[in-house]
Amino acid sequence: MTIFTPGVVAITRTLALPGIFAVGTVAVRRFLEKYGGLVLPTWLFATIYVLSPPVLITCRILVRDWRQRRDAAALGARIAPRVKGKWFANLGLLKMMMNNYYRGYPADGLFNIMEHQGPVFNMNILWQNMVFTCQPEHIQLILATDFGNYVKGERFQRNMSSVLGSGVFNSDGDMWKFHRSMTRPFFSRDKIIHFDMFDRHADSAISLMKARFRAGYAVDFQDLIGRFTLDSATEFLLGSCVNSLTAGLPYPHNVAPNVVFDSSTSNAGTLLSPNGTAFSLARNFSNALLDAQEAVSARERFSMIWPMLEIHKDKTEKPMKVLNGFIQPIVNEAVAKMRSQKECGEMKGPDEEEKETLLDQLVKQTDDPVVLKDETLNILIAGRDTTAATLTFVVYFLSMYPDTMDRLREEIFEKVGPSKRPTYDDIRDMKFLRAVINETLRLYPVVPFNIRECTNATTWPSPDPTQPPIYIPAGAIVPWSVFMMHRRKDLWGPDAEVFDPDRFLDDRLKTYLVPRPFIFLPFNAGARICLGQQFAYNEMSFILVRLIQNFTSFTHFPELSPPEFQVPPEWKSFPGRKGIDKFFPKMTLTMYSGGGLWIKAQEAE
Repeated sequence: MTIFTPGVVAITRTLALPGIFAVGTVAVRRFLEKYGGLVLPTWLFATIYVLSPPVLITCRILVRDWRQRRDAAALGARIAPRVKGKWFANLGLLKMMMNNYYRGYPADGLFNIMEHQGPVFNMNILWQNMVFTCQPEHIQLILATDFGNYVKGERFQRNMSSVLGSGVFNSDGDMWKFHRSMTRPFFSRDKIIHFDMFDRHADSAISLMKARFRAGYAVDFQDLIGRFTLDSATEFLLGSCVNSLTAGLPYPHNVAPNVVFDSSTSNAGTLLSPNGTAFSLARNFSNALLDAQEAVSARERFSMIWPMLEIHKDKTEKPMKVLNGFIQPIVNEAVAKMRSQKECGEMKGPDEEEKETLLDQLVKQTDDPVVLKDETLNILIAGRDTTAATLTFVVYFLSMYPDTMDRLREEIFEKVGPSKRPTYDDIRDMKFLRAVINETLRLYPVVPFNIRECTNATTWPSPDPTQPPIYIPAGAIVPWSVFMMHRRKDLWGPDAEVFDPDRFLDDRLKTYLVPRPFIFLPFNAGARICLGQQFAYNEMSFILVRLIQNFTSFTHFPELSPPEFQVPPEWKSFPGRKGIDKFFPKMTLTMYSGGGLWIKAQEAE
């Protein structure tokens, strides 16, 4: 473990400033005594030393605010409404976000602020301009029409670099364009419609479900589908499958503690200890992905104080050893293979090129192993976690709304049949299936919050047309939430909190979404729109068809989640999904169900 943890580095930097100021104070005192003949008492210099920093900081903040008000007035704009918290420097908001991270519902507190301040407000935590929005016109500016003025920024990149490196999700400018140009050709239609890989892993996952259900136990669907997407992603992107579906499935916490179920054997009742061979690589890799994302998401959520949470250790160090230990050798082998082919003048035929992975494509453009590792890990996280979370939430909704399940089953049987493997054309024709996925993404978008930094001062249109535009100062942190935007009744209608896939099929589509397409952004938009969007839709649609061909209903057992992830009883009194849903939404960089999603299913005859 490195000695220079983020916390140690932060403390060292913090202590350096008072030390420098102390040296300066002593130097001024000696100068006055030597050349000015002015001898001042020690207590006076001590008072000056103690009071000068806060006075200087206060003056700097006041001058900054004055300049921003002046600049806003010059542009005919107004300052974004500032949240006035009860605590000093709005630290109460930071405490609220920390509490929500562990025990809260997504956007708890922020909806209340929005009711009083409107959909855009300056959180002003520790006097830092942090202009939050869930207004579609503002998000459109950030992602599309004024894209060049909003960047990830050095602060974000520094927080994420130990996991995301300089990959496509943690880069700006030329580096981002380079990564984007490398990956874009791979996600073309002729590659994303190859369903053989999906079919193999879907058969494995469904076989595991049937074996567990026949033994009388529930399955953590989130864990299972996470393995399906992880195996698909590692094979599709790297050409080397992590084979997580061969590891033993977990039991519920109250059935067999510290024991895992080995469904990789023909004996459906075999039990393995956590150290069993079927458990090692796959389980470690999956856990490391979650641990690494939890660490960097906490850094972003806890703002400037996050290094204090990592005084003893860099929380990304251990999980990244696991991830790099799997990915780096594959990258090194691909680089060596490409160099050998170039030296020998070997050329691949059309059939071989058709079977190329993302990594095969990347090594044609660069042989830098760090760049290659960063990019593949970025795409792997995006491809695995987002799809797994959405499928988990879809199955939850199908268990909660049997009528939706029956209607979806009817469409699948009409378009595909009870057993045939779906094709790309089959999936394209299933409108209700796409509507179910979209409605799930609306209520539980897998990336509920996002953030940028404003490079140059600008203005945003006012949500209230009777008010002047809103001034956004240069350097401001600009977070936004599609989670909140997707649930706004003024954007989606009075039933915005209701799960209803038909809103993507009936007149509500033309009333709300068509005039303002930026109210629905599950895959981002503009220049940074998700390249794997169609791949994700195909993968989710394929596995859902296979699941519904094999099972007639799903039943959710929320009581099987560990106690720390049980939905708090007081949530039932809240309006909207918080009071309705029976799982605990949690977030890292992406959203997931805390404690899993424990289900049983009725097998189709």
